[in-house]
Amino acid sequence: MSKTILKKDLANKRLIITREFEAPVDMVWQAWTDPEILDQWWAPKPWKTETVSMDFRVGGMWLYYMKGPEGEKHYCRADYTGITPNKNYKGLDAFCDEKGNINKEFPQTEWNVTFSPSATGTTVLVENTFKEITDLEKILEMGFEQGFAMAHGNLDEYLAANLRHK
Repeated sequence: MSKTILKKDLANKRLIITREFEAPVDMVWQAWTDPEILDQWWAPKPWKTETVSMDFRVGGMWLYYMKGPEGEKHYCRADYTGITPNKNYKGLDAFCDEKGNINKEFPQTEWNVTFSPSATGTTVLVENTFKEITDLEKILEMGFEQGFAMAHGNLDEYLAANLRHK
């Protein structure tokens, strides 16, 4: 299994995350853009992701929450700003309430997610850009690095199970 690699680019207020997945680009793309599949892997266990709504198009939004083992819910939204099918999507991610109203107490993150064929399947490159270095540090303090790596492990499991059924 592959490992999630996170590099801090403090000069540009960015996190650069790279991950190899052993599946073709179209399958990995679908796993990142189909709400039914996202719900199966996006949250680190024992948390679960539940999509409220998703409109995957430029100007559209994904509203979802992560539900914890005690039933607590943390809502997030992703506003899509650019999409090139099977290659890249961009968006602005934020914590919010159940109606999608952005919580200004938490930093917003610009996401730039690129999918490229590799020798073993697909390389996903995620560039997260922040307004301030303190925003980047706050996200890391909240456990982003470990949580995202755990979610990628969930995606490995999903892809492996679904490749067997093809």
